Amino acid sequence: MPNHLKDETSPYLLQHVDNPVDWYPWGPEALDKARRENKPILLSIGYSACHWCHVMAHESFEDPDTAAVLNELFVNIKVDREERPDLDKIYQTAHSLLTRRTGGWPLTLFLTPEGQIPFFGGTYFPKEPRHGLPAFTDLCRRVVAFYRDNHDDIERQNASLTDFMANMNRADPAPADSLDALPLDVARQQLEKQFDATWGGFGGAPKFPHPTSIERLLRHWAASRASGREDGRAKHMALFTLDRMALGGVYDQLGGGFCRYSVDEQWMIPHFEKMLYDNGPLMALYAEAFAATGQPLYRRIVEETADWTVREMQAPEGGYYSSLDADSEDEEGRFYVWTPDEVKALLDDDEYAVFAPRFGLDRPANFEGHWHLHLYRSTGDIAAAQGLDAAEVERRIDSARRKLFEAREQRVRPGRDDKILVSWNALMIRGLAIAGRHLGDPRFADSATRALDFIRATLWRNGRLLATYKDGHAHLDAYLDDYVFLADAILELLQLRWRSEDLDFAIELVEAVLAHFADPAGGFFFTADDHESLIQRPKPLGDDSLPAGNAVAAKVLGRLGHLLGETRYLDAAEATLRAAWQPLQEAPWGHTGLLVALEEYLQPPDLVVLRGRDETELAAWQTQLARDYAPRRLCFTIPADAGDLPGLLAERPADDTTTAWVCSGTSCQPPLTSVEAVKAAIGS
Repeated sequence: MPNHLKDETSPYLLQHVDNPVDWYPWGPEALDKARRENKPILLSIGYSACHWCHVMAHESFEDPDTAAVLNELFVNIKVDREERPDLDKIYQTAHSLLTRRTGGWPLTLFLTPEGQIPFFGGTYFPKEPRHGLPAFTDLCRRVVAFYRDNHDDIERQNASLTDFMANMNRADPAPADSLDALPLDVARQQLEKQFDATWGGFGGAPKFPHPTSIERLLRHWAASRASGREDGRAKHMALFTLDRMALGGVYDQLGGGFCRYSVDEQWMIPHFEKMLYDNGPLMALYAEAFAATGQPLYRRIVEETADWTVREMQAPEGGYYSSLDADSEDEEGRFYVWTPDEVKALLDDDEYAVFAPRFGLDRPANFEGHWHLHLYRSTGDIAAAQGLDAAEVERRIDSARRKLFEAREQRVRPGRDDKILVSWNALMIRGLAIAGRHLGDPRFADSATRALDFIRATLWRNGRLLATYKDGHAHLDAYLDDYVFLADAILELLQLRWRSEDLDFAIELVEAVLAHFADPAGGFFFTADDHESLIQRPKPLGDDSLPAGNAVAAKVLGRLGHLLGETRYLDAAEATLRAAWQPLQEAPWGHTGLLVALEEYLQPPDLVVLRGRDETELAAWQTQLARDYAPRRLCFTIPADAGDLPGLLAERPADDTTTAWVCSGTSCQPPLTSVEAVKAAIGS
């Protein structure tokens, strides 16, 4: 019989609907049952593409004997961390405080029925004792015995835990005159200390992309170049990392798109899940790297990742799906790996002769007796070794890649989490907008616009956002990330193609954030003021796999405030930085998202507004001003028929002469009527 998850929309929860465990979703029914029966809560948090979540499910949650123990001892609650990031943030923090270890997924916590406060927890627990861990059912019995026999100790621990969590984000705001550029320079030095000079990236295995760290280095290089003291080392660290990822197995060399992380330091063998939220920011970075260098590799990565996004991740309605699983046919990576014999059977001899050394098929197997493709030898080396022209080598490799991709498409595909999350969609919309601006491909704008229109039509109701959609059903109150990531994406998309209704939407999003998420002490909570009451109201400042919501909020408020001349937005951006100043000073490298907002607070971006009736000339100006890498420049081309513009934009009329208004902060230059004058004004 299906359990209480049968009416849920989350693919992760529905994966567990036929478990013998009597799972409930998080909600009043389960919480009331726990209080009424005085049973502790077993809280299990995961997501559909999580490999170890699947392992624990197969071992324990699908096992009738284990399920009988869980059903007897607990009220069992299953949570999709992607639909309920509020719960995940809170309970990951609690886990770290309880265990003095970082968390992860599956997250396994035991909560008191009154108050839902965790008193014991961990991540993956095996069915039988191994890896130094007890058998899961033995652990559960000991947890319940401890709960029954140590009530006073648990009460004291709970009080200490909740008090600490309530005060985690409380700090006296810094005076405005204390905000300076020192954290920018310190972050630069901290990132160099963590940089892997051999393989790129930061730290050792497992190795994650950390897009905000790469963006920080690129922006630092751009700022140093503009000041006449170019920091070539910062540029090298960013571009070398992008190179190694693009050439490694963490990138899908046949189908495009990046996997979540590499299990080794060389970016060779990934954890094979593909997440939308990784690929949007990485697409933006590679597009910016292409704008900065003109390297064909970066253009190819952007185009292939965009193709993957539209082909495999965009729903017919317009939004983007969440992820692809690491597993297919119950084996991690099976969809992606090959044997030399399989490849030989699909290619002709000439193709195989160049493909094998290029992608490592002439070397020992690198993944459980199989070969996962990564770029090992350059086309130039292969051409020289085989007496071929480099262009001919490229032609054969491209032909081979197409054949293998078509053959791979016939395999059993990894599972796809087809829920549509606003925050992750926003990251992809932003990535496509930046890619479209730098590469000039109209397909990027078309795809991003479809996604934005879907969100506005389906998940924007009565001035508020909903967080998730699947199978015709939108639900769950949206979080800070949903609002500010989407506003950020709209500002990028407006620079690619202007629609006044999109600017109006961005303003509505920001106004909702100020009305419902603001902390009077500065900054923003993760949940709205009318959200469900939980044991903590998080206020995220540091980046993790996503940029911090407060970081994006401060950046968006600053940019929109300058664009419109709206001082409320500028004041809120400054208040966010002041509230975050202590952690920014203590660990700049962990707050690289906030450093973007700090940089633009200290030196506001150049805002260029183009108006005129000659659409051809407007487009030519836009191309010249928007293609190069200038992270502190925002260029908006507003067509002549755009009326009722808000704020300062109403003072930028369109007439027969193509005109540019250039401002930096509160300082604006007289209208400029030649593109050369604009370039001189912005220092191109």
